Amino acid sequence: MQTLKKVDVVIVGGGWAGMIMAKEIATRTSLSVLLLERGGPYQGLAANHDAKDEVDTYVRHRHTENAADGLVTHRRTPQSRANPIREFVGLPFQGTGMGGSGDHWGGTSPRWTPESFKIATHLKELHGASKLPPNLANQDFGVTWEEIEPCYMRAEEMMGTCGKAGNLNGKKIEGGNVFEGPRSKEFPSPPHTMPYFPLLFAKTAKEMGYHPFPMPSSTLSQDYTSPDGVSSKGCVYCGHCSGYPCHVGAKASPNFRLLPIVEKKKNFKVQTHANVRRVVHKDGKAVGVTYLDQSGNEFMQPAETVVLAAWGLNNTRLLMLSKTDEQYDPVTGKGQLGRNLTYNMGGGISFFLDKPQNNFMGAGGLAMGIGEMLGDLGDEGAKEGAFRGGIVFAYNQGGSPVLAFGNGHIPPGQAHSNWGAEWKDAAIKWNERYVSFLNTGNCFAYSHNYVDLDPTYKDKWGDPLLRCTYDSTDADLKQINYIRKKNIEIAKAMGGIGVPSGPIQGRGPGSPSPHTHGGAIMGLSPETSVLNRYLQHWKIPNLWVLGANAFPQADEHTTMTVLGLAYWASDAFIGRYVKRPGALS
Repeated sequence: MQTLKKVDVVIVGGGWAGMIMAKEIATRTSLSVLLLERGGPYQGLAANHDAKDEVDTYVRHRHTENAADGLVTHRRTPQSRANPIREFVGLPFQGTGMGGSGDHWGGTSPRWTPESFKIATHLKELHGASKLPPNLANQDFGVTWEEIEPCYMRAEEMMGTCGKAGNLNGKKIEGGNVFEGPRSKEFPSPPHTMPYFPLLFAKTAKEMGYHPFPMPSSTLSQDYTSPDGVSSKGCVYCGHCSGYPCHVGAKASPNFRLLPIVEKKKNFKVQTHANVRRVVHKDGKAVGVTYLDQSGNEFMQPAETVVLAAWGLNNTRLLMLSKTDEQYDPVTGKGQLGRNLTYNMGGGISFFLDKPQNNFMGAGGLAMGIGEMLGDLGDEGAKEGAFRGGIVFAYNQGGSPVLAFGNGHIPPGQAHSNWGAEWKDAAIKWNERYVSFLNTGNCFAYSHNYVDLDPTYKDKWGDPLLRCTYDSTDADLKQINYIRKKNIEIAKAMGGIGVPSGPIQGRGPGSPSPHTHGGAIMGLSPETSVLNRYLQHWKIPNLWVLGANAFPQADEHTTMTVLGLAYWASDAFIGRYVKRPGALS
């Protein structure tokens, strides 16, 4: 193993969290910053244009972590056998290469609600502990809305997030999300021009007494220049957004919004194709990380401070492989590392309309939503065992002709086979009429859902895979079906064809999804969390861990809260830790 020259700060991961931390430290201090990225370098907008290959993206997943190299295993209960996940299901968000998942995310950018950050206290005060689901493991974040809101605002201004305020400093504004937490400023960019389907949804929802609003999106509705002086073009609605890098720079990416700033700094460097395998620590202090290059050569990178900012589950796995903490035991409740595995609940539906919707055009966050099911679901929801929800929205993210054409996009009875002339005619007619509502909502943490190292399966380097033990609960199913019922009501009022009927029977997939959280959570005590409220490791103060792994539970979309906490952590690091290294209180 070759030992390299020591740096002040080494950051693992070139996605949103890592690039925010790198940019803030490199521009606000003289500390030397080295960013290690396991994938390749950013190739520029021209390469992004050439990357619009649906088979390469959605079938071969060449822009993501290679599942064959080893991702995770999954089981429903500790008594079940865990099986390795060797094939992605749904949209593959576990990115690799500069920008990480932030280079091919969809751009949907809602904030969480104020009570999301103190949810354990809030739910007990609202419902009483006896009425909540059993085995609940929710925790307060340790950060308040008043502390995180300015960080949300910085993230939105950096990305140029477009939308319409519904709660501006406590004043409710019709046309925006009146159920959102009070925001200090209007959105940096105005809402997108909406296509047919979201507008029909908004019209119908308003007639039914809901309060529709344009979904916040970090795909620019017009040309924009950030406070850092980075300029980008507005969206061209090419229809290749979610799952793809943007070829005009309209969809916010670390490669567009942050890399141009930080790569000019002499105290910042990037090393790509660096697969970090361990955090090296001794006597309560991190001394660096080890990594492998493309050829399998191993290096020791010494550093005064280590920042983990990879995909959340990879952060947790690195801590486990590095033996930084005691493994969580669901039987005894002892140990903190691995607990509170969560992922966003759904409740969305798909159906058909009688007119073409121009689905071939769109953008990842192009949607109209309603906020009545965001946060607390009120007495009606509580009576059905549904306590918290998320925004319901009708979106048009663009067509995927290779995968979408005829793949379930035909109403029942329109074709008697899945091939042949009759099937082709039906597929051509109905593909442009196929629409969906999406809900990516709350997920409570339970004591039986956790991660640890798999004793059987290993990655190609011989290290154990991360094992996810996750089973959705009856309470999860009640929440999904409560929101699903509301969706069905709206779809029928829109004149939907082939609208689903009745509740979902049986529990959901239970396996890890793109929006996966927990494992190395934050909190107010080392007895209940791995990280303190600043995302600093309790036992190793010069180790910081940024990402969705820090969420004690899930609520709405993940990205904006990851970014907000990254700004929150960077301020604590620069404003306090650099001046006096040690544990922050």
